[in-house]
Amino acid sequence: MEHTTPPRAVSAVLNVTEDGRVIIPAETLSELGVKADGAVSASFVDGEVVVDTLHACIKRAQAELRRHVPEGVSLVDELIAERRAEAARE
Repeated sequence: MEHTTPPRAVSAVLNVTEDGRVIIPAETLSELGVKADGAVSASFVDGEVVVDTLHACIKRAQAELRRHVPEGVSLVDELIAERRAEAARE
């Protein structure tokens, strides 16, 4: 059985400025590993806002893709084989 670490929760109160900007405190960004001038992703689902680091988004996308690729299959090898076959036909 695979051992997984429980997710670490980081909570913060986010202030909204008069012009509608949401401010994430610097210490919260630091805790999440987001550097100055970095970027985060925000999702809005059923009245909830979820802010993710780009690293977390990439990991989630990779995990989702892995669910659709059979074990032992290399998409890179398949792409290279397809390109070589196309080149041979030309």
